[in-house]
Amino acid sequence: MTPLLLEDRYGRVATDLRVSLTDRCNLRCSYCMPPEGLDWLPDDSVLTDDEVVRLIRIGVERLGIQEVRFTGGEPLVRRGLVDIVRRTRELGEHLDISVTTNALGLSRNATALKDAGLDRVNVSLDTARADTFHRITRRDRFHDVVAGLEAAQAAGLGPVKVNAVLLRGENEDQAPELLAWCLERGYELRFIEQMPLDAQHGWSREGMVTAEEIFASLSTAYTLTPAEEPRGSAPAELFTVDGGPGTVGVIASVTRPFCGDCDRVRLTADGQVRNCLFARSESDLRAALRDGVDDEELAQRWVVAMLGKAAGHGIDDPTFLQPDRPMSAIGG
Repeated sequence: MTPLLLEDRYGRVATDLRVSLTDRCNLRCSYCMPPEGLDWLPDDSVLTDDEVVRLIRIGVERLGIQEVRFTGGEPLVRRGLVDIVRRTRELGEHLDISVTTNALGLSRNATALKDAGLDRVNVSLDTARADTFHRITRRDRFHDVVAGLEAAQAAGLGPVKVNAVLLRGENEDQAPELLAWCLERGYELRFIEQMPLDAQHGWSREGMVTAEEIFASLSTAYTLTPAEEPRGSAPAELFTVDGGPGTVGVIASVTRPFCGDCDRVRLTADGQVRNCLFARSESDLRAALRDGVDDEELAQRWVVAMLGKAAGHGIDDPTFLQPDRPMSAIGG
């Protein structure tokens, strides 16, 4: 079978599938959702394990997907996660399979996930200080995240990557400290500019800590050199630290957009295709799936969904509107 391509009108081909398994989360990060949380998706609207695996299989076998990353919400709260990973691995040893997680509970599941076929984890952690973690996440769980990171590394889920967001007036001065903490433990740190995906719609460009500010902060303690390896479609600009071997990355989605090299497509927990993180529209695969259409028809609908992908996210456009769904309901 010759696979179709998930190609948009600008010649970009999606080979990296981000699958959100739930919109639920057990943290309440201030830049993501309010303290009281959100109204979660109704259970019957969320794809079943079988439906998730079927759509991944169609993506891999018919549409050229090569990487699958499970996201949320928090994917570890999905009871079927280990089995979904195992069934995804059965689709091919060539697949790159990862999970983006807050690491709560990872200490209990790291070995099982590795045995199921997971390659690596990306852990969201914005600080190396327990008190700052408590303020940002509104939960006193820093030590659980540390335990999850250690368990992931011990299980061989590497390289273990840490994703951090700097918040003005909260942790913006902690970049060198967090980098030192990660380098000491062998974790690969990536700083991410805060994006307009919060449920409260409180984001502003003026309030965002920019990539230039991150570089300036890190440069007070380290010498950063652009990595020799080509960036390709990777979202992070990679730098060696003090000559290596340690590295640090910066994902400047807002101030240095990399839309022209984007190779990602997203599937929400309720079965909607999003061809861009900032898309204002979605394409429903769940209804067709539950109406009994065959794999070929689902694949064709997915191909059509990609044709509407915009040239860029448009954050700098005066007409830009933040997506209705927050990050927790889209998947990272």
